[in-house]
Amino acid sequence: MPTTVVVGLQWGDEAKGKIVDYLAEHASMVVRYNGGNNAGHTVVVGDQTYKFHTMPAGILHPNVTAVIADGVVIDPAVLCGELSSLSARGIDTGKLKISSTAHVIMPWHKLLDSLEERHRGSQKIGTTGRGIGPCYQDKYGRWGLRICDLIDPERCALRTREILEYKNSLIKSVFGGEPLDASEICDEYGTYAEAIAPHVADTSHLVSKAQGAGESIVFEGAHGSLLDIDHGTYPYVTSSHPISGGATVGTGIGPRCIDEVVGVAKVYTTRVGEGVFMTELHGEQGEAIRQKGAEFGTTTGRPRRCGWFDAVAVNFTSRINSCSRLALIKLDVLTGQKSLKIATAYEIDGKITRQFPQDTTVLNRATPVYEEMPGWSESVVEARQLEHLPANARAYIDRISELVEVPVWAVSVGERRDQTILMD
Repeated sequence: MPTTVVVGLQWGDEAKGKIVDYLAEHASMVVRYNGGNNAGHTVVVGDQTYKFHTMPAGILHPNVTAVIADGVVIDPAVLCGELSSLSARGIDTGKLKISSTAHVIMPWHKLLDSLEERHRGSQKIGTTGRGIGPCYQDKYGRWGLRICDLIDPERCALRTREILEYKNSLIKSVFGGEPLDASEICDEYGTYAEAIAPHVADTSHLVSKAQGAGESIVFEGAHGSLLDIDHGTYPYVTSSHPISGGATVGTGIGPRCIDEVVGVAKVYTTRVGEGVFMTELHGEQGEAIRQKGAEFGTTTGRPRRCGWFDAVAVNFTSRINSCSRLALIKLDVLTGQKSLKIATAYEIDGKITRQFPQDTTVLNRATPVYEEMPGWSESVVEARQLEHLPANARAYIDRISELVEVPVWAVSVGERRDQTILMD
C-alpha cells in the first residue's frame, strides 16, 4: 500500500476515522498531522465503539506505530485520559510516538478561548472552547510551550511563569477574568509529563525513515477541508491545515513522499457550529437525517446541521487536495428517501456558477442549483459488493463521482469496520 493521506472534503465529521482504521490494517504507521482534541474520530469494531480525540485511529491495530506529529496541538489531560482508557480496554499503546515539538494546550488557552468567544458576541465562531485556536495563536506568536518543554520540569516551570505573567494581565485587564496560578498548573501538568515522556520522540525522523524504507504510512487529517484556515469558509474555520498539504507541513516529510490522497465525504452534508451552509435543510427532512445518521459531535455532542450533498464544494476541495480517489460515507442513512438532491451549481447575483467562491461574503449570497434523483427503499447495510446495491443507489454514487471528478474507491454502508464496499 502506498503512502496515503486521508482528508475530509466537507466541514469535518465525514467518518475519516473509519477509513483510516480500514487502511491501517495493512499499514505500518498512522500519523495524525493537524488539529487538537476539538476533533473526534469514531471507529466501530464488532460491538465495540472507540472514540478518539487526539489519538490516531490506527492505534487499534497491533501492527501500527501510531504517531502524533508536530502539527498537532496536545491537551495532556485529554491524551492521558485516552491512554488510560485504551489500556483499560486491552489496547496496547506502547507503540505510540509523540512529537517533541508539538505544542501543548495550557489552561490559559482554554480560558482565553471561552473569554474571546464570549467577547465576539453575535460574531462568535462556534468554537468547542478547548483552547485549540489560542494555542495555535501562541504557536505562531512564539509564545508556545512544546512537549519538549513540558517533560523538562525546570524548563516547564520557567516557561509557565514567563508566559503566565503576560497571559494573566490579558485575562484580567482585557476580559475581566480571574488570573491563573502557575504553581497549581506546574503540579498538575507535571503528572501528565510523567505519563507522556516515555512516548516522546523525534517523529519527523521516524516518519521519514519509515517512508524511505518503503513502509506503508497513512496520514490522518483532523477536521474537513472547508475548515482549512486558508481555504475554508473563513472566519468560521479551524486554526490549522486539514488539507493534504498539511500532512507535509505537520509531519516534516516532503510533498514528493505522498503517493495517494483519499478524500472522504458523506453522501449528504453536515456542519457543526456557525458559518455558511449552502445546502442546509431546516425542516423535518434535515432532522430525520440527523437522527438516522446520529449526527452529533464525537467530541462535543453538539447536533450537526444537515443538508444535501454539495458537489460544487466537494469538487473544489477535491481539487485543492489533489484527491486520487474518493470514499463515500453513510449511504445507509439515505435509504427511505423518496428523492435526493445534489447541488450542481450556485446562483449568485443572478448568475450561475460551478466555481466555489472563497470569499465568504459572496458565498453567503449563493443559492444552490439542484439536480434531483430518485431514492431507494431497500436496505444497503448488508451489501458488500457494488452489484448488491439498489440501482438508484449506484446511480447516485456514479453521479457524485462524475460531478466531483474523482473515482469512487469505497462506499460505507454502516458504521462497522466490515460495512464497507470496495470498488476495485
